[in-house]
Amino acid sequence: MNNRYTKSVVVLTAVVAIIAVGIQSVRNDFGLGRNMEVIANMMRALYTSYVDEINPDDMLRSGATGITAKLDPYTVFLAESEMDDFETLTTGKYGGIGALIRQKEDYVIIAEPYKGSPADRAGLKIGDKIVAIDGKDAKGFTTADVSKRLKGEPNTTVRVTIESLIDGSRKEYKIKRERIAIPSIAYYGYVADGIGYIRHADFTDTCYDDMRNAILELQKTGNLQSLILDYRNNGGGVMQSAVKIMSLFVPKGTKILETRGRKSTIESFSTEYEPLLPDTPIAVLINGNSASSAEIVAGAIQDLDRGVLIGQRSFGKGLVQSTAHIGFGNYVKLTTAKYHIPSGRCIQAVRYTADGRAQSMPDSLVGEFSTARGRKVYDGGGIKPDIATEPKYVSNFAVALYLSGAIDDFGDDYMRRHHADTIDNGTFSITDADYEGFARLVAERDIPYKSESRRALDALRTALDKERLGESMGDALKDIDSRLHDDKISNLRTYRKEIEDYINSNIVLRFSYAAGEIENSLTDDADVQQAIAVLRDKERYESITAGQPIADGQRQAD
Repeated sequence: MNNRYTKSVVVLTAVVAIIAVGIQSVRNDFGLGRNMEVIANMMRALYTSYVDEINPDDMLRSGATGITAKLDPYTVFLAESEMDDFETLTTGKYGGIGALIRQKEDYVIIAEPYKGSPADRAGLKIGDKIVAIDGKDAKGFTTADVSKRLKGEPNTTVRVTIESLIDGSRKEYKIKRERIAIPSIAYYGYVADGIGYIRHADFTDTCYDDMRNAILELQKTGNLQSLILDYRNNGGGVMQSAVKIMSLFVPKGTKILETRGRKSTIESFSTEYEPLLPDTPIAVLINGNSASSAEIVAGAIQDLDRGVLIGQRSFGKGLVQSTAHIGFGNYVKLTTAKYHIPSGRCIQAVRYTADGRAQSMPDSLVGEFSTARGRKVYDGGGIKPDIATEPKYVSNFAVALYLSGAIDDFGDDYMRRHHADTIDNGTFSITDADYEGFARLVAERDIPYKSESRRALDALRTALDKERLGESMGDALKDIDSRLHDDKISNLRTYRKEIEDYINSNIVLRFSYAAGEIENSLTDDADVQQAIAVLRDKERYESITAGQPIADGQRQAD
């Protein structure tokens, strides 16, 4: 029998088994064994008799996708070829030169070199064009092509020919690959007297050490009296790392979460280390993209009345995933349990039905729980902040400008003219003249943009035409159209503040890496200012953590 076919049948059979089993009685079920044989026979028939040749690996992927399709979106088949990317997500490490890349026309360019990485030490800059790799012309390469060639075993060398953004000169660099560790702490520093700030980006297996070192540095460089932990847009990661992070702030032996799997499978997780900041006031920032392990930390801090949560309701992912090896280097990542934070609540916001449909948690199933000091909190819908704030508004026009590449192109031009300058990360902003130059660049381009109001007007026109009312309403529609004023020039005036924010971030990133970009964004960050105000108001802080209930109406879905 063909070895590739044998491999696929064995792996697919294992996928069926690992999804379907969990306890001994199920493993011995006649229906399971029967269906495994049916699938193997079907693959054999298709492979040997179908009119066109079938790739057995494609059959495996399709079969595995079908098996998991009616479960939840987190239960997936991981082919051997995908495991390097999965390892990067869970460990934050990979072998390479340490640079983000992006496509620009026929070439791939450097989007961001990590500070201190081989790419950074070699002198590669944002906007530099990769024109050859190991002597092979890179014109027409995709980002996947380039990434595959740049990554490799640590201590091996790759030759990269670069066309400089600044002067257009070409040079070949011999760069030794290293084990690249993506920092989980994107930035830390002081945002006010005595108030430290830490941006925690993701939960890898080393993030506890990164967080601990950030706190020690804050203590070393200033008088750390209170702390802001920023978990906005943190999608989570390794669950156990969330427990370790909590050990920095609560007594050793504090129960942080409990996972509950099939039937009576329950596992508890408690802190194992003495806290570094046992009493320091804490404010935690969350939003709708704070998920999984980020919600464990935020939810545990709220449940234990250890700090104040500020922002918007979190994503609501209370499911635990594990990986199982299913043969030949392939894995299945599957949901094995739900986690419950200290109050006992599970913050999972969506239920998955037997046919794979996602349903919001109905109000009838929302449970009431109590924090350590008696505050009422609720399950079934993410983490509700103690102080709710409005999400930062970003217009479709500003997003369209970003996606069009106009902001990157302006940043490239700015660096050609100002690459020798030095900037202050906290105060940097482009000038009026700079913005006028950007407006001229945009005026010459076709920006694929249509405002929500104009889309609504187009939909109204379509509906009126269907009902044969378009002609009679024509003058009224023209009047509305003339009043919208959402052309490029007027939009550049209307949305100048947020467009400037995008431009400033792009330029500061080029001078001062990701940490500088974050520092620049904090100067007018409304949630950060709210956190500073609460931490400075000891009476208000204590009233919240000592038992003030979450404001009326916050239990309802936003």
